[in-house]
Amino acid sequence: MKHSNSITFLKIFWNQFKKRKFALICLAIICTVYLIGVLAPLISTHDYSETDLSRTQNGPSLENWLGTDRLGRDIYTRVIWGIQNTIIITLITIITGSFLLGISLGLAAGYFRGKVDILIMRLGEVVSAFPDILLIILLAATLRPSIISLAHYIEDNMGIKGILSSGIVDYLVIGIALLPLSWFGLMRLVRGQVLSIRNAEYVQAAKAMGTSEIVILFRHILPNIISPVIVSISFSIGAIALSEVMLSFFGLGVQPPRPSLGVMIGDVTARGGASISVLRNHPEQLLAPIIVVWLMIFCWNIIGDILNDIFNPKNQY
Repeated sequence: MKHSNSITFLKIFWNQFKKRKFALICLAIICTVYLIGVLAPLISTHDYSETDLSRTQNGPSLENWLGTDRLGRDIYTRVIWGIQNTIIITLITIITGSFLLGISLGLAAGYFRGKVDILIMRLGEVVSAFPDILLIILLAATLRPSIISLAHYIEDNMGIKGILSSGIVDYLVIGIALLPLSWFGLMRLVRGQVLSIRNAEYVQAAKAMGTSEIVILFRHILPNIISPVIVSISFSIGAIALSEVMLSFFGLGVQPPRPSLGVMIGDVTARGGASISVLRNHPEQLLAPIIVVWLMIFCWNIIGDILNDIFNPKNQY
């Protein structure tokens, strides 16, 4: 019966969603961009770290579809690998920050109340008191040396090679640094939703039947508050992608030679000296990564607005 209800809900949701043509276009763009990132190893035309100083800052050609940068690296290849890094970091942050922390702590705070609620809320308020971007930069700069030292220790003493070269350290540093951005807002949303239904009849009936509190939280309460959670996460994905780009731009995110959209933008503006001549003669060096970042943020924001319209009955007309 519940399986049938889930199918019915998804069918109704899709019928509402596909009426918004602009939302379908944005969803198609997001899927295309993400698919390009996932298939980066298959569709890249060069090694992303390959340099050739004899063909620096060349324009688009059959060999280099988006041209080359100041070190002769293929921009197209680096852009699609940069998309893959953004996808990985976004997934890590959503899974750890939104699902494991945001939803779980929000459920606990709203359902148990008392000391549990006070502890979680005070912790969140302390974290949220810091400006987001400053806290993210501070965490990334503080954690990186310690995590790199730990990775060196593991490689040297445990015989596990490739930890540093695989990018795991970068993903771990950025994932932890972005946690403050992803968990507290969602936790407050979930907490508020739980407070409004914790005394509902079906919750009281489950308690009377001796159902465990974990089952009540994740089987009875969570499915009934999932709509605003989905909307909140859809908005946060764009913000997470932008934060990852900003960290890489400041040199605290993905480290060379691994490509990142933020590294590519910073390489031109900070190190390469983005002058009027560069923008005039080689706009692909900046436009390619900037357009990809803009598309991801813009499309996720539009999808979030549409989901809010669908899930919020007050917005129906």
